[in-house]
Amino acid sequence: MEPDDILLQAEEQMEKAIESFHYELARVRTGRANPRMLEPVMVNYYGAPTPINQVGNISTPEANQLLIKPYDKNIIKDVEKAILAANLGVTPNNEGEQIRIVLPKLNEERRKALVKEVKQISEEARVRIRNIRREANDKIKKLEKASDITEDDAIAYQEDIQKLTDDHIEKIDHDLSEKEKDLMSV
Repeated sequence: MEPDDILLQAEEQMEKAIESFHYELARVRTGRANPRMLEPVMVNYYGAPTPINQVGNISTPEANQLLIKPYDKNIIKDVEKAILAANLGVTPNNEGEQIRIVLPKLNEERRKALVKEVKQISEEARVRIRNIRREANDKIKKLEKASDITEDDAIAYQEDIQKLTDDHIEKIDHDLSEKEKDLMSV
């Protein structure tokens, strides 16, 4: 494998780790409604577990509300059961043809617990980035030992890998800071 390929592969893996981090962050509930918080909900749709976003339209009519309108009105009870079973800490209100979820205001204790959870998610993302760096550096060292690249080139590639790592960790720290502000704002 060429050193440039190793660098490119490391960058792609780091980008995927950042995407995964953003996905996890979006699932942490703030005081505002976000349709993504329903992603873990699986509805029993004619015997098959189906993601809720495939059985209905999810919208946010107000900042603290989610509205789910099932495409098939006959499954409204199944959607309601699925939301309750997902343990999201919300109570669905069945309005006949649609389900409304009103998100309660977060108290100070819950906000702090969510900040702690977000910090844990960001630390896991940092660890993934560092592991990618370590693997890429190991590959560069192997190329150097096999005399495929010079010692100077190996050092230069390792510096490039470190710069990639620093950039991605900086993104994580920035996004963590934004999410903390979002969680702590009343």
